[in-house]
Amino acid sequence: MQVLSVIGYLILAPLAGGLLDGIDRIISARMQRRKGPPLLQPFYDIGKLFSKEVIAVNNVQMLLNLSYLVFLAIAGSMLFAGKDILMCLFILSTADMFLIMGASSDSSPYANLGAGREMIQMMAYEPLTLIVAVGFYLSSGSFQVSDIIGQQYSSVLFMPGMLLGFMFTAAIKFRKSPFDLSTSHHAHQEMVKGLTTEMSGPTLAIMNIAEYYEMILILGIFCLFFLNGNWWSWPLAIAACAVIFFLETLWDNASARLKWKTLLDSCWVITLLFGGVNLLILMLLK
Repeated sequence: MQVLSVIGYLILAPLAGGLLDGIDRIISARMQRRKGPPLLQPFYDIGKLFSKEVIAVNNVQMLLNLSYLVFLAIAGSMLFAGKDILMCLFILSTADMFLIMGASSDSSPYANLGAGREMIQMMAYEPLTLIVAVGFYLSSGSFQVSDIIGQQYSSVLFMPGMLLGFMFTAAIKFRKSPFDLSTSHHAHQEMVKGLTTEMSGPTLAIMNIAEYYEMILILGIFCLFFLNGNWWSWPLAIAACAVIFFLETLWDNASARLKWKTLLDSCWVITLLFGGVNLLILMLLK
């Protein structure tokens, strides 16, 4: 089952991520009273990018983007294979560092500024991410994903504050307003395209596929809050992820981008208020 889960993630995650991207574009267009693109438009875009000539500002940028993709695939494979969630999150952070190095490898001021903002975003969400991992350990007694989903009760009963905090910081990982400081999926970024400014053709296509892997990985972590040893927890987790994804899209279209100082302040306040208090209560209960 672990092998099948890993193979399923490696094959289906880009497809599911592309479909969710298409759904996100359609929902965003409807919220803005537009018709929007077709559902499969993300796949058309990736196909067109791969058909273009490989033009990179240097030879290392493609390698760093591929490393970003590979490490995200490894992190997601560990999660869906039921392995250590703490190690999964560490590998996820390593993948982000390759993305930052890829953006910093050229001389574009927009890409370098985007890379700097990406590092600031990591400083904002990493503390809560680690608190969530510790919360799973305290609620289940293990960092193993298989143990977390095999317990009698869902972890969300012990971690409601961490769930709300993770929903807040997930907008950073999904690159949605008000936290799309380093780059944006929509045309409301004052730095052109930020850290992806100098990426084009196959290089940009690899970046998009990597983001699809990351999207499914983040949604998989959301599922861990709701999954338990009962069969009915699976449709409940999927429905919860659908609601969370819709709320993130709604927030994206209803808010404006924040300054980086406001991003840091707000994320750290949420980390202390929701994650820290929840963690303290969980430690007292255990």
